[in-house]
Amino acid sequence: MSDTPPQSPAPDFDEMARDIAEVPAVEVIVTVAVNLMSAAAVKLGLTEEGDAYKDLDEARKLVHALAGLLDASATEISSFHAAPLRDGLKSLQLAFREASLVPDEPGQGPGEKYTGAIYG
Repeated sequence: MSDTPPQSPAPDFDEMARDIAEVPAVEVIVTVAVNLMSAAAVKLGLTEEGDAYKDLDEARKLVHALAGLLDASATEISSFHAAPLRDGLKSLQLAFREASLVPDEPGQGPGEKYTGAIYG
């Protein structure tokens, strides 16, 4: 009997490509944005677990990436999709400012390069 664990089957990349081909670009963008928002909320300590996973350095990166994505895709997704994402981004930026022991100067917080200064 071998000590090596059984290998899982290789992923079917052709099937994965067909699946993603059926998804509209707007849906992919919104899904990525929601995932970034969720991850940022966890890193900001805004979930039920509270501060268990809080990491402001990681949160800064996620919020900044979200802001960049929303800025870059603003003309590609409708305001129906963009408005709630922008509201969520602003809430995360404000939560970051509140959580910071030494808040960034206005315009220097995560994503503010794309959104403009956020005031709490």
